[in-house]
Amino acid sequence: MNTQDGQIILTGTVESITFQSEDSGYTVLELATDSELVVVVGILPFVCAGEHLTVKGKRTYHKTYGDQFAVESCERQLPTTAATILRYLSSGAIKGIGPSTAVKIVERFGDSTISVLENEPLRLSAIKGITPAKAKTIGAAFKSQFGIRAVIIRLSELRITVEEAMRIYKKYGDRAADTVSENPYILCNSGLRISFERADEIAKTAERGIPIKYRIKAGLTHVLSHNTQNGHTCLPPEKVVATAAHLLDSQPDYVQSVLDEMIADGELFLKTFDRDFIYLPRMLAHEEYCANRIMVMQNTPQTVIPIHKNRLIAIEEKNGILYDACQKEAISDALSKGMLALTGGPGTGKTTTLNAIITLLSESGQKILLAAPTGRAAKRMTELTGHEAKTLHRLLEVDWMDGDAQKFAKNEKSPLECDVIIIDEMSMMDISLFEAVLKALPLHCRVIMVGDVDQLPSVGAGNVFGDIIDSGVVPTVRLQTVFRQAAESYIVSNAHRILHGDEIITDNKTGDFFIIRENNPDRAAEKITDLVTNRLPNAYNYSPKTEIQVLCPSRKRTLGTGSLNLLLQQKINPPAKNKNEWRKNFIIYREGDKVMQIKNDYEIELTHDDGSDSTGIYNGDIGEIVHISTHSETVKVRFDDRVAVYNGAQMENLELAYAATIHKSQGSEFDCVVLPLLDMPPPLCYRNLLYTAVTRAKKHLIIVGSDYVIKQMIDNNKKTNRYTGLRYMLEKI
Repeated sequence: MNTQDGQIILTGTVESITFQSEDSGYTVLELATDSELVVVVGILPFVCAGEHLTVKGKRTYHKTYGDQFAVESCERQLPTTAATILRYLSSGAIKGIGPSTAVKIVERFGDSTISVLENEPLRLSAIKGITPAKAKTIGAAFKSQFGIRAVIIRLSELRITVEEAMRIYKKYGDRAADTVSENPYILCNSGLRISFERADEIAKTAERGIPIKYRIKAGLTHVLSHNTQNGHTCLPPEKVVATAAHLLDSQPDYVQSVLDEMIADGELFLKTFDRDFIYLPRMLAHEEYCANRIMVMQNTPQTVIPIHKNRLIAIEEKNGILYDACQKEAISDALSKGMLALTGGPGTGKTTTLNAIITLLSESGQKILLAAPTGRAAKRMTELTGHEAKTLHRLLEVDWMDGDAQKFAKNEKSPLECDVIIIDEMSMMDISLFEAVLKALPLHCRVIMVGDVDQLPSVGAGNVFGDIIDSGVVPTVRLQTVFRQAAESYIVSNAHRILHGDEIITDNKTGDFFIIRENNPDRAAEKITDLVTNRLPNAYNYSPKTEIQVLCPSRKRTLGTGSLNLLLQQKINPPAKNKNEWRKNFIIYREGDKVMQIKNDYEIELTHDDGSDSTGIYNGDIGEIVHISTHSETVKVRFDDRVAVYNGAQMENLELAYAATIHKSQGSEFDCVVLPLLDMPPPLCYRNLLYTAVTRAKKHLIIVGSDYVIKQMIDNNKKTNRYTGLRYMLEKI
């Protein structure tokens, strides 16, 4: 053991790997030095058993796992003796070499094995079972294994972290360092989860001068990409240029000239509808495919399934209902048309209409698939219809990731086996997911789209349901009659009053809709905390974690999700000696916390209660932390009937969920909703945000806030403005 600059230096051989994250490179290993066996922790990507390491760092103590050595830097040397080489190769370090093959190789080449792998891999073909082709593959895998070390070192000179370097290497291979040095701005448009701002920082550290045009191009692309997160699939040219010029501190004329060049080169696209719009290639491809496929399906003749009058009457009598004219029209269209859009607010009979459609289609021998964009929406669809519904991602079978884009096993070459697909919560459907759905459908398949078009549009880019209905191309039925039983709920009746711009009524006898008036944000926060942790559980026996949901218009300010989550966490799940914790971005997560996934992650592994395995957690899924391993830095979260295991990088997409934004609640229903409406940013004071929040409540809704804010929201019928082209494309085809 030596010391240097106040740090300890250890040299030894890796005995075993306890834990290693492929994404972050975080590793826990046992290092055998001349005098002791040391537990070493830190960022050590691709280190394997048998390697010889020199590590620099400091000794630490972990309350659960005892003495550890935290690595600051590391030098790796290949094993040199036959024994250590055998241990190294047997660990699976080199793709194509398993334990039995490792024995054969080391028996033949002994201490020279590493030299053979590096310089003469074809000599491996002399071993029985290794063909020349396999020998070449093993040699390439060996070089790749150690090529990343050189790449990481070169990229670190640009102040690129190990985690970032690993992602860059996976995409660009051995040329990663050269590629990034030539143009660091490719990083922010390559699906590597590296922002424009971060690429800008990296570019400033480059020794060579980066052409200004690269930065302008990246800035223009960034403006369009960033706005897909705001729901836009395209933007007017003047908005793109003005925003990019401000971002880049550049002259608008020069930015416009670069934009024109990118359009001429096919890097961006200009489309004219009622005005000009600029598209990213992928967004244009999504909308054009959807428009063309809808028109093909509309023009494909469908077999009309006859509805016998007596059969519909029998269904009515069995369920004690009476369908109105609009419901009968929807049932008829569903059995005769290729596509149908069915929309309506709460209490208008969407579910009873849908159940009749499912019954009649099933009786005619049609194979029906039911799906929804989120797990909670799919679960609710199953409960309401009595038929299994799946998330669209599970139905389409997420296969792999291409950058930030998901690819599905079900597509044109391997379509779904169905005659009808019924999709609920269509207002949540974004354009890329809708394209994937259409690609996976056989041409003869009927598509029945159900949702409330007056709710907030999707979190992702596009306004799919609204554009389809507004185009007038697809048969659409809007249910408007609020049935008597539903009308008795003040949640339902007030939702419709909000929708029509009328004042809320709260003098009800059913006791399901309340307003607690408060004009002070701090006192409002105290009242919300008391409601969730004391008054509502005591009055209605609600669980603060599973049955009550605070929904906030905003993430910020006193009554935003950030502040309220900390208050509620302290009351509902305070710290305790038996609860492990995890700190991320100044937020403490502990076992027992209610959490929400805020971005689709298709690679998280899940174990279901029935013993089956799957992958994928989706935006808006709510769960509870059941275990935190401070040793391996992993977190287990239970989502209904399945448990997900998160590593450190994946935890970036998890946040506390005692309070959630209204946007994130789409597709979900909660027994009780507490809604703070006070001290709100003016851009969030609009009608369909309030309407969406109210319609999330099943049994009780409590507004805490100001009559003035409520009136502001009801009076402002300016819906979220989204720039999209699907409607225009459908109208023109």
